[in-house]
This record gives sequence, C-alpha cells and structure tokens, in this order.
Amino acid sequence: MQWTRLLVMTLAFLLMVSATTWAQVRAPQLKWKEGGCYSSWCETGWYSSPAVADLDKDGIPEVIASAYSVVVLDGRNGSVRWRVDAGKDRTSPAGHSHRTWPGIWVVDVDNDNALEIITAHGGGYVSVYNQNGYFESGWPKRPTNSELRGLFVSDLDRDGTGEIIVTGAVSSKINTWVFEHNGALRSGWPQVSGDTGYAYGVFNDNAWVADLDGSGNAEVVVPSDVHYITAFHAAGTPVRANSVYGNKYWGQVGVWENLAVELRGWGQCNGVRSESYRSNFAHGPSVIADVDNNGTKEVVVTGNMYNCAVGHPPGKYTSLFIFNADRSRFNSGQWNWSQAPVNTGAPLSESYSVIENCQPNPVVADIDNNGVAEILFSGYDGRVHAFWLDKTEHGSWPFSVYKAAEGFYRFASEPVVADLDNDGCSEVIFTSWPQNTSSGLRLGKLHVVDCNGQELFSQNLPGPKSASVHINGALAAPTIADIDGDADYELVINTMRGGFVAYDLPGSAGARILWKSGRNRGPELMSPDHRIPAWSRLNPAVPLLLLF
Repeated sequence: MQWTRLLVMTLAFLLMVSATTWAQVRAPQLKWKEGGCYSSWCETGWYSSPAVADLDKDGIPEVIASAYSVVVLDGRNGSVRWRVDAGKDRTSPAGHSHRTWPGIWVVDVDNDNALEIITAHGGGYVSVYNQNGYFESGWPKRPTNSELRGLFVSDLDRDGTGEIIVTGAVSSKINTWVFEHNGALRSGWPQVSGDTGYAYGVFNDNAWVADLDGSGNAEVVVPSDVHYITAFHAAGTPVRANSVYGNKYWGQVGVWENLAVELRGWGQCNGVRSESYRSNFAHGPSVIADVDNNGTKEVVVTGNMYNCAVGHPPGKYTSLFIFNADRSRFNSGQWNWSQAPVNTGAPLSESYSVIENCQPNPVVADIDNNGVAEILFSGYDGRVHAFWLDKTEHGSWPFSVYKAAEGFYRFASEPVVADLDNDGCSEVIFTSWPQNTSSGLRLGKLHVVDCNGQELFSQNLPGPKSASVHINGALAAPTIADIDGDADYELVINTMRGGFVAYDLPGSAGARILWKSGRNRGPELMSPDHRIPAWSRLNPAVPLLLLF
C-alpha cells in the first residue's frame, strides 16, 4: 500500500515537472503585416490599441483598429473588410480623417445582443457603429472641437446599457462628457463645473471607471493637466475626500510628493524639495483595482513629478501613487504607500521633436501569482517598471529598452500580461519605438519579458511601408487575442508607419490573460463591479497531487 501510494505520488510529481518542462514560451512569429495600409503608404499610428471580436458571428474574428480611419480587418490575413473616416460612416463621402488616440471598444452597449464599435478621435468626434460600419441612431457626437484622447465604456448605473465616457485635450476644466448609449448627454455632465475641483486638459487616455466605494454604481476618476485628480459619482456629483484633508472633494486635494505638505494643502514652491515637488497628470492615467485582494478597491495613478519652482516640464521622474476610495494614501497591513517611491529614473528626453511622448499607463496584474497585484508602467527613463506592493522592484526589474550602445533613445509602450505557458510566472509583452531620424533606418521592437524582468525574446518590428520614412515602432500597447479561430493566441500591434501587424504566439493555447490590451479594454469592464482577474496560484499539475 505504501509502495502504491509512493508510486502514484512520484508519477504525479513527474507529470507536474513534465508539464512545466513541455510548456515553454516560444518566440512570436510574424503572421501578417501592413494591415490597413494603402498601395504605397500607411497612416501614422498613435496610441490606439486594436480590438478583436467576431462581429458577424461567423466564427472568424475581426480586428477593429484605427490610426486615422477606422478599419475592420480579417484576422486571418489582415485584409480590409471595410473602412470609414473618423467621425463618418459608410454612407459618408470620403474626406479628411482625424487621429485616433484611445483604443477601440467593442461591446454590446445598448443590450440588443449585437456588438457595437465605439471610437473617439481628434476634432472632438465620438461615434458608435454597428458591426457593418454604419452609425447607430443618435451618433456621432461632437462635444468639443478639441481632440478626444480618452474613452471608456461602462454601465454606470446597472440598467443593462452602457454609458460612453470621453475626455478631451481641452483648454478649460470642462474635460469629461458622459453619453447614454443612444447619444443623449447624461444628466449631471459634463464635468468639471463650478468649484468642486481643479482640472484642465486630459492629454492621454487617463480616465478609469469602476465601483470605487462599493455602492453598486460606478465612479469616474479623471487625472488631468494639473496636480489634482477629480472623481465623480455616476450622476456627476463629486466624490468626497477623507476628512484629514478638510471638507474637500477629491478634485480639491493636490498631489505632492511630501505627505505632510499634501495634508497641509499647499507648498511654498521655493525650490526646496519637500515644498516644491508635486505631480502633473496631463499624461497620468488611473486604474481602479483591488491591489491587495482584500475586497476593497484602490486608485492607482502615475504622474510626472516636477519642481513647481521651475514649472512643468521638465519632469523629475514618473511618480506612482495608490489612493484609497476616500483619496487618502493607501496603507493596509504590511503595505504602506503613505510615501510614494521616488527612484524611478530621470527622463532621457521629454522633447517631442526628439522622440514621441511616453505614456506611463499603469498595468495592475498579479504577475508572480502570489495573490496580490504588481503595478507596471513605462517611463521617460526608457525603462519598463514593475513595482510590488512593498514599493520595490524585484528580480531584474526595471527592464530597459534603451541601450546606450545604440546611440539613440528608445521608449516602451504600455505592456500586456499573459501567462503563456501556465507556469505561474506571467510574461510581460510590450513594444518599443526609436528616436526620430531623417536618414538610415531605426526600428522598434517586440519584447517578451518574464515576471522576473528577464528578457525572453526581442525582435525588430517590420519596417515602414514607404521608402521615404526612416523609422517604425509602436506607441500603443499590443492586443492579445485569438484572431483566426485556432487554438493559440495572437498579438495585434498598431505600428507608427507600418500599419497593423499580427504575430502568432505558438503554444499559447490555454494561456491565462491578465491584461489583454491598451488600458485592458473589454466587455467585462462595462460592469461597475469588474475586477482584475484573480487566478489560481497553483501550477496546473499540482491538483494531481492533491487527489491522493
């Protein structure tokens, strides 16, 4: 009996080891390129991550993407199914199109059992299309002439239909609009109005929406081009801050590096660090997530720390903060974020003429499968950072895409996260892009890094289609999804000058997807109580042992 039990346990152990050995991460393989391009050139791609969905329910997924025009591509080969100019549909005459900054959303926004495509663009256009590229009734809308850089879809009030939240790169504190699924402006919006908070233009896809306070309805958190972060209930009323800040709303409490100065409510801006370092959130996105897995949500946000005696820019470093629902700084059990980490690295450059903007979009995912989240973001220092809740970077993190020997700067996109081989150590996947050049050829890369910050693979992205263009890379996060109906996942990437490209991820069938696209867009985010997926911490073979 003992020998039988020992034999069974030995076989189970060998199966566990074999599962870990066999399921090794393999290099991405280029599937197709130049999706959405014209005969001799491609539209310039910005920060918009593609979406993937089976729009026509034929079993073959489509890739829905936008650089300037909105295109629907066949996932198998990248061929164009249909195309419309931004802010127009298939009944409109061709004409000037506008840049697309935020990622594409594809959800059933009106609860009619059919998917809709939601987009936002330069020129202030926000649109809802049916699966064939025609406007849904009541659309498009144009709440501002300024560029819309933020888009989020959520069922704010749990009535079964989605609300569409857009933010703009405006020159006033009125920067956030909420529309009902039928195009009607929601009561209580736009915001910010009155004296409930300080705000200005939103120059990245900064807003996040979720049930922050456990009320059942969602809150909207919007960092903007000031050192304040606004937060609103579904009806547009401002969210109260903790009483330690006085009788204030979220948007009336400034974010300073020094907690004592933040509690006081003002700094002297005299050049002394404790009185002068504060964060600007022009490009500072938020994420609402339960970082410590205790049943309550927090707000994670990145900003650009600067010296207010000098002005902004220049920035000192990318600042990472975690706030509780009442705006106080996160401090729970062994995790104390009363003081934010400060050694994330000085910028290589913040000059748009040298290299495009680096967007520090935070990614909240449990990359080491220990039950609590890590926070990843890319910075102006040319590195991808990964912070554990103990406020340190473990293993080989941060990971640098900038190599001094190359002789030029390189920045990284927002990452996506997937445990491709189900070994409990998730892979972190992102792209990079190079500094501008007027001669030669510089290419960005596709990077795959393990949960410890060790590089697994790095390969050049395809070159630009036009011979007169000298760089290509990708500013936007990849999207990981099944785009061809087979067992494995693929990556779809919006490149700067080479159109949309796709890579196969061999051997990724059954992979656990923790953060799937830019700002992690998807139907599950429509619900106000959505949460970051909590995956089993066991190796898939371990349950075999537990049976005996």
